[in-house]
Amino acid sequence: MAEKILPATLFVSVLLVLSVDQASSDESDHRYRQGDQVPFYVNKVGPFYNPSETYRYFDLPYCLPVNAKEKRLSLGEVLNGDRLVIWPFPVEFLRERKSVPVCKKKLSKDDVAKFRAAVDEDYYYQMYVDDLPIWGFLGRVDKRQQRYCLFNHIHLNIYYNKDRVIEITSGLDTKTMVELTEDKEVDVEFLYTVEWKETDVPFEKRMAKYSQSSSLPRHLGIHWNSVTNSCMAVLLLAGFLAAILRILNNDSVKYANDEELAEDQEETGWKCIHGDVFRFPKHKSLLAACLGSGTQLLTLTVFIFMLALVGVFYPYNRGALLTALVVLYALTSGVAGYTATSFYCQLGGTNWVRNLLLTGCLFCGPLLLIFCFLNAVAVAYTATAALPPGTIVVIALIWTLVSSPLLVLGGIIGKNSKAEFQAPCRTAENAREIPPLRWYRQTVPQMAIAGLLPFILIHTELYYIFASVWDRRIYTIYGILFIIFITLLIVTALITATLTHLQLAAEDHRWWWRSFLCGGSTGLFIYAYCFYYYYALTEMSGFMQTSFMFGYMACISFGCFLMLGTVGYLAALRFVRHVYGSIKCE
Repeated sequence: MAEKILPATLFVSVLLVLSVDQASSDESDHRYRQGDQVPFYVNKVGPFYNPSETYRYFDLPYCLPVNAKEKRLSLGEVLNGDRLVIWPFPVEFLRERKSVPVCKKKLSKDDVAKFRAAVDEDYYYQMYVDDLPIWGFLGRVDKRQQRYCLFNHIHLNIYYNKDRVIEITSGLDTKTMVELTEDKEVDVEFLYTVEWKETDVPFEKRMAKYSQSSSLPRHLGIHWNSVTNSCMAVLLLAGFLAAILRILNNDSVKYANDEELAEDQEETGWKCIHGDVFRFPKHKSLLAACLGSGTQLLTLTVFIFMLALVGVFYPYNRGALLTALVVLYALTSGVAGYTATSFYCQLGGTNWVRNLLLTGCLFCGPLLLIFCFLNAVAVAYTATAALPPGTIVVIALIWTLVSSPLLVLGGIIGKNSKAEFQAPCRTAENAREIPPLRWYRQTVPQMAIAGLLPFILIHTELYYIFASVWDRRIYTIYGILFIIFITLLIVTALITATLTHLQLAAEDHRWWWRSFLCGGSTGLFIYAYCFYYYYALTEMSGFMQTSFMFGYMACISFGCFLMLGTVGYLAALRFVRHVYGSIKCE
């Protein structure tokens, strides 16, 4: 029953995400006649090197129109920090405007100080014309002469093909700059110019230029080298593990065929702990919750890749990825409930309700605490990253009315499945004493070994992902990223199974938690990479940007830890069952 319900739920989730994404687009069909109003929105401003620290466009002392209206935003757009305001001055299709005054304003000393501070911190603005983004710096500073100038004239070049807008470029008039060096009142007139130019680029390819940078031959060569290295590592580890399995199988066949030799010779190594290898671990409720959350995140990631590969997340599809994450996470909660409760009951657990609560809070709990802190920081900064109360209510309702019921439903199905844990060997009454282990066989060194190799294989793609999230780069090579993701899962599984064999060979039967920790240790390396990226590869600064990067990356790294830990555990479980299923266990 569960096998039929869960795929159907995930299929419905994909349809819902696609419908939400389509509903969030503009009402316009992107076709215009001469003189039609073209949608023009001003969005936000902020320091160029701090992508999370953004403010509303009219937080700076620009001329605030009396009839300015905010655009209705989707959930993902709000989460992305977008705050679009309809530009009240006309941009009409195929009608040019030359140096049209927007307004005249007398800047006070405080206004001059605000603009000067923004120019000094390399503030940029972001606007959208017909869903096409444009950027520009607010001003220019001459460090040698300590001159600060504000650009007051924006020049829009709009390219069209028949009745469609194809491309937008913006320029700034350096001849009419306003100097803000001195603390005194300044009279300024804001202007804008619109020019129309024809192009033969089809409408279907108007977003292509935004993804061309990631598809350049030099970058593609780097990506394919990363794929090649990952595939080579998979082949080497697979060959090494196959050799181990062959030796173990030969050993098992030898003892199975020669019973007298098996009885006379004393058991050593992995064979002597067959009575303890399936002894249930400590803190089994926590382990079950980790496996449930990890399985949910793995399912979520696979479906996100499916949406990416079919072209849902094209460049500047505002908030589509965040909307998909929220909706799909809620709809995959049943996977977590089913997996955790089913596994917990297989291990002889009785308090499945408490286990279900632990599963629901294991990932969402830390995420909620970090979100509350970061949202408070954003509120203190009056940044657009601060979520409005209405959005918080919507997210709370999704969690209460969708995620929680599905979690409980999955838990009930898992409890009633009544599956038994398949152990090829009976467990002895008394636990066997574990011999002293050398330092490199302890948990921490094993985690370091298990996490280092997968991290080395993904660190190239990790740089590009970081640059797209915490910088201005665009990442659209989802096919290559999916290949890297698959190889990451395979390498994690192979290296965890190999280390599990070495652990069992040392007569240490505590493989349950060890396999999960070794598999998930790559997440710790990802978080450590955050520090290197922040301090060595960026110019980010300030408390807000620092707290946002390390706060949300802690959540992402923890999610990777749970997901890869689940993969490592499942690989180790299959390996142990295979090894001990081939020998005679009394």
